[in-house]
Amino acid sequence: MGVLVGKPAPNFNAKAVINGNQVVDSFELAAYHGQYVVLFFYPFDFTFVCPTELHAFQDCLPQFEARNTQVMACSTDSWFSHLAWLTTPKAKGGIEGVTYPLIADFNKTIATDYDVLITQDGPVGASYRGLFLIDRKGIVRHQLINDTPLGRSTDEVLRLIDALQYFEQNGEVCPANWKEGKQAMQATRDGVEAYFSR
Repeated sequence: MGVLVGKPAPNFNAKAVINGNQVVDSFELAAYHGQYVVLFFYPFDFTFVCPTELHAFQDCLPQFEARNTQVMACSTDSWFSHLAWLTTPKAKGGIEGVTYPLIADFNKTIATDYDVLITQDGPVGASYRGLFLIDRKGIVRHQLINDTPLGRSTDEVLRLIDALQYFEQNGEVCPANWKEGKQAMQATRDGVEAYFSR
């Protein structure tokens, strides 16, 4: 599995469904430079764990937007499948009500570039549950790759955005389990000693 942290996020230009019902032919990551981006991959439309994740990110969308963060999801399904899933009610396994972009990686090039494509021992042609936090300059600052049965935590994604933004604004680093409002530390021996002696 490739490590993209510290490197420019691979750009892409693909079809996507935006606003829950609109297909666009040219959805490009580079258009979001200047914002933070949470790009997450999921295996397939119309599956089991996937809708719980997509709804969870939708439920937290105002919190991401308050952090100047664009959420976008990607799978190797077609835009036709995305649109059908988006118009299927939640009670029937659909994701009706999701408004952030769903990218159609039908040719599997995006999953390949982000090194999350499953090529053996699993639903071949799908992607692992990869998640990438991309900063305003287009640099990957965090990545997490889960196997397909393991759903992710939106709370942890929000915590990591808070930590990144705190570091950018204050120059202090964020220790284990840091949350907004907690003490950070200076990345010096004196800063570490001060943190642990509090």
